[in-house]
Amino acid sequence: MAGEKPTRAAIVYAKVREEIFQGDLQPGQRLRLVELAQRFDVSQSVVREALTRLSEQGLVLAAPQQGFSVVTVSLGDLNELTEARIEIETMVLRRAIERGGVEWEAAAVAAHHHMVGTPVVLPGGEMNSEWFTLHEQFHQSLLEGCGNDRLLGSAVSLRDAATLYRRWSRPVGRDFDRDIAGEHQALLDAILSRDADRAAELLTQHIDRTSAALRSVIKDATSHPAG
Repeated sequence: MAGEKPTRAAIVYAKVREEIFQGDLQPGQRLRLVELAQRFDVSQSVVREALTRLSEQGLVLAAPQQGFSVVTVSLGDLNELTEARIEIETMVLRRAIERGGVEWEAAAVAAHHHMVGTPVVLPGGEMNSEWFTLHEQFHQSLLEGCGNDRLLGSAVSLRDAATLYRRWSRPVGRDFDRDIAGEHQALLDAILSRDADRAAELLTQHIDRTSAALRSVIKDATSHPAG
């Protein structure tokens, strides 16, 4: 209920979830109940409840007799998801450019303004979760002018499925040289110019750049497995 203090399990859930997103907990890393219980000063049952919730969201794997671990990066899933997102999101974006009115343009500009005014990286070097929230709002605002709730829902669902990959592109994929602000500005400019071909091309590059960094990590791990 609103106003209630979060439970201990909810607090552990939020902290572990953020550590996964930040890359502090690496893909495939074991999550031992005893260690986490000691670190967060809670019981193992509280940790188990938090990890079970994370497993339901696809961020943690729960294996019988083996316990919990952070999900791994799957090259097959990454490639399929990237292909699906490019196909669906560019189609929806084209519809939005064709059908969206002044209100849609204004919403996109406002969402971009909020995102630009928020730092991507915090002073301590960790990624800023608030920026990621605004980033999602910006991209969704670009698609919302499509005039088709079914298409919009499909695009948003695919974006949701790719959240972990997006969050991992920098801390795990080591993609530090990316001009993310420039990519967003160019995409917004193409949309406001109603240049659907250019906007679709930029969105395709934007989506694939995120996946490319993780592909190299997966290939390196496959070529040099830990032993």
